[in-house]
Amino acid sequence: MAPDAAGRGYPRVALFDLDGTLLDSAPDMLATVNRMRQSRGMGPMALEALRPVVSKGARAMSAIAFPDLAAEKLPELVPEFLDIYRQELGRHSRPFDGVEELLGALESAGSTWGIVTNKPEYLAREILPQLGWEGRCAVLVGGDSLAERKPHPLPLLHAAQVLGVAAPGCVYVGDDERDIVAARAAGMPSMVALWGYRLDDDDPLAWQGDVMVQHVRDLLVPGAWPVAAGPQ
Repeated sequence: MAPDAAGRGYPRVALFDLDGTLLDSAPDMLATVNRMRQSRGMGPMALEALRPVVSKGARAMSAIAFPDLAAEKLPELVPEFLDIYRQELGRHSRPFDGVEELLGALESAGSTWGIVTNKPEYLAREILPQLGWEGRCAVLVGGDSLAERKPHPLPLLHAAQVLGVAAPGCVYVGDDERDIVAARAAGMPSMVALWGYRLDDDDPLAWQGDVMVQHVRDLLVPGAWPVAAGPQ
């Protein structure tokens, strides 16, 4: 897509969170926790109950699925969660409406895009071929790829380094406060994906992202993106 009337085009590099930003993975997560509940003689839970915490990770989802379990016992459920989730991976999830169009527009404009997620890297890599993204995603950093994970800036800084671009020359899009905190610490412009997963008491305005975005297709407008440093 050509630059807008103000001469602004897409950023040279767009980095995205995965779950809740590019991928509506909540149905896979729901299938996972419901299998865990079933094995314990419990009935299924509703998607609406789990969806707000999907971006918080396996421990948070286990806490919602098993509210009577003591907090110190939650880590014990994580390996089981990840094992079952791997079996459900991609069976029920799909990209958010407009994501394929957006990624195509970025590629057509000559921009590079990648993923920085707190999902374990092996799970993120396994789902890319199901989406047809394995040859298109220029960099993938998982939650266990490095010594630190978001909200630490290291994963974003590493992704930028791999792509040969300074952090201020990238833009990061995410739906969780950790995404925006990490981007700010990395000196990277950020966008808050309001279509993603949030708790009722979350206040995205307090995260201090550079731009708030209501719908994926809003990103099809080059002028909607914050200005990244360096050549665009």
